[in-house]
Order: sequence, then structure tokens, then C-alpha cells
Amino acid sequence: MVGQMTRRLMQMAALVAASGAIVSGANAHHSFAMFDRQKEVVLKGTVRTFQWTNPHSFIELDVPDAQGGVQAFSIEMNSPNNLVRQGWKSSSLKPGDKVSVTMNPLRDGAKGGLFVSAELADGRFLGDRTVVSQQPRPN
Repeated sequence: MVGQMTRRLMQMAALVAASGAIVSGANAHHSFAMFDRQKEVVLKGTVRTFQWTNPHSFIELDVPDAQGGVQAFSIEMNSPNNLVRQGWKSSSLKPGDKVSVTMNPLRDGAKGGLFVSAELADGRFLGDRTVVSQQPRPN
């Protein structure tokens, strides 16, 4: 009887541990509902930092405003693993690089968005061309 209870307790402990692992994995990824995927905004600015991190990379971009100041934008990207498949390297963007970034803005109006594409000062294009819209870009 004691052996049967011990085996049953071990089975229950394993079940609890497994369900905890599944739940923590599900919580690790978030929804993209916070981004307005129907809108695209083009920002011209200077790369402050390029964060090559999991689960998502980020471009921190300083964008000049009409008052002569600078506004900081945080642009969320895909994972480094997926970016590599699109031709990116951890050195693709460096602090000080001048870029034009197309993003889907945050719905709440905060200074950030979801990366769509980037054009470097020398005219090179970075991004997954399969997700870039066919809409003409403003100058």
C-alpha cells in the first residue's frame, strides 16, 4: 500500500511539473495585438542601439522632432534566429547609423512599433520583403 501511494504521489508530482513547464512556455510569447498591423509609419533617424536578443531583437531609434529635439522610439523585431534567415547579422546596424525604418505603430500611441523594413543611408534594404506592404512609401 505504501509503495502504491508513493508511486501515485510521484506520478502526480511529474504531472504538476510538466503542466508548469507548458504554462511557462505559453507565457513566454506575447500577442502582436498591441501593434496596428493595418498602418505603417516611416521614421527617419539615428540608431541609438541595436539589441540582438532573444526572444525579440530591438532597434532603439532617435528621431528628430519638429521642435528641434529628439524622440526615442523602440522598434520590436523578430528573433535573431529568424533575422539570420532574412540575411541579418548582429552587426547589421550600429549606433550612429542613419536609417529609415518602416514599422507598424503601437495602438496606444506610445513611441514604438513592430519592425517592417529598414533602408540604410547607402540605399541598402534590410527586412523580410515578404511582409513589406506594396503601398508606396512617402518621401
